[in-house]
Amino acid sequence: MVNEVLELVSTEWLEKNLGSKNLRVLDASWYLPNENRNPKEEFSSRHIAGSNYFDINSFSDPDDPLPHMVPSEYRFCSELSKLGVSAGNHVVFYDGLGLFSAARAWWLLKLFGFTNVSILDGGLPKWVSENRPLKSDVIGSSGELITSRFNNQLVCDWKQVKLCIGDKRGQIIDARPFDRFSGHVKEPRPGLRSGHIPGSINICYKELLNDDQTLKNKELLSDIFAAKGVDLTLPIITSCGSGITAAILFLALEVVGAKNLALYDGSWSEWGSRDDLDVENNI
Repeated sequence: MVNEVLELVSTEWLEKNLGSKNLRVLDASWYLPNENRNPKEEFSSRHIAGSNYFDINSFSDPDDPLPHMVPSEYRFCSELSKLGVSAGNHVVFYDGLGLFSAARAWWLLKLFGFTNVSILDGGLPKWVSENRPLKSDVIGSSGELITSRFNNQLVCDWKQVKLCIGDKRGQIIDARPFDRFSGHVKEPRPGLRSGHIPGSINICYKELLNDDQTLKNKELLSDIFAAKGVDLTLPIITSCGSGITAAILFLALEVVGAKNLALYDGSWSEWGSRDDLDVENNI
């Protein structure tokens, strides 16, 4: 086990370290409804040996009508301990698309004060393509009671986003595809307006990934942000549809050295549903 915990670990590194007592591997797969995939069933069918399933819906606030909103500290700690995670473990997330919902799980742990957390670069597709070992059996486990250290600097609400719009130093980056950002297509969730938060910058999360769904290297990521006029020294808020792909932006920004980062948890599911919040579009 390496001493320095990186944002990303390779498939080679993970296979080499699977036997470590300190390692916890979690499958955080989640799919959009139109993909017609069941992540729990897929996990039961095959997964990386020793891993447990991290259900993003379970790690959300069940009382909030918006999707995937951050849960209470009690719920988060309770659900995490059910997966056999204890304080001091090195947690590695992966997902079934390569790099998608694993970033949200990674961000959630950072939000609740866990620094010993990484993402498997390329996820399960890369692992499978390299013929690395898979299992179908699920081993029940539980960890000790966890205490968190919630870092409210990493998350923001619509009020903070509104303040950012009026702040010349503030930057909002939207991870949705351009046709949704521009308002040229309807939102997949009913009842949402089309368009984007005024003044926001569009960098679709797919622009940050290689063809094999690994994250692009630091130099390429820096070039992408520079080309879009992003100043890494100023505050940045990431957003998307429901807070999933905004975490991929958050990850990429952290890789290139941005320090003042927050994720808009409500994202377009909230902003686009409220008539009292202004919307821009390119139509």
